[in-house]
Amino acid sequence: MRLDRFLSETTPLTRSLAKRALKNGEVTLNGEPIKQSATQIDTDNDVVVLNGERLALVGLRYIMLHKPVDVECNARRGLYQRAIDLIDLPKADRLQPVGRLDVDTTGLLLLTDDGQWSHRVTSPRHRCAKVYIAELAEPMEGATAEWAIGQVADGLMLDGEETPTQPATLRLLSPTQAELTITEGRYHQVKRMFAALGNHVNSLHRSSIGDLALDANLAPGEWRELTAEEIALF
Repeated sequence: MRLDRFLSETTPLTRSLAKRALKNGEVTLNGEPIKQSATQIDTDNDVVVLNGERLALVGLRYIMLHKPVDVECNARRGLYQRAIDLIDLPKADRLQPVGRLDVDTTGLLLLTDDGQWSHRVTSPRHRCAKVYIAELAEPMEGATAEWAIGQVADGLMLDGEETPTQPATLRLLSPTQAELTITEGRYHQVKRMFAALGNHVNSLHRSSIGDLALDANLAPGEWRELTAEEIALF
């Protein structure tokens, strides 16, 4: 790998700033000052130091975040804080949300820079189950609840869609709190499903994706790296 590219991969420096650091004598290679940006290095064995700090390539990262409200999953900066802004890691801007949560939805959000792993989680072919807890505006009890459970199990026709949703599972935790398990990821799907049932979602929380549940020790806004066992779930 070229030395200037290595610097831009391992530090916040852009390629042009990396070249400037080299020209300024801020970089050593195996203990010797070096200024040639095109120098090829062995990333496994060569020792590159910038201003006294040894540099190393960042490997693939897999993050679990307890997403709070008023945080968005976009890469570009907008009206709200971004999910990646909560991750205190080098090159955090390379992390991508694995699927998305609405800005007012809380709960389990995965982020990674492993595109293939992300695809396995989100691909419709894999039908990875996602569990949401919804606080509802209107109570669902008795015959209304039984009807709603059956409608969800059969598939709902959402406004503006040409095909019904895939069969899903609705479980009432209380008259105004419901657990919905879906295997798709349509636009605002959970909120639109409850709208199709004549209800409104006041708040929404994702509790799990596949066999991976949100760590109960993570407060809103906190994150941790996934274990090897958790990564292997997908």
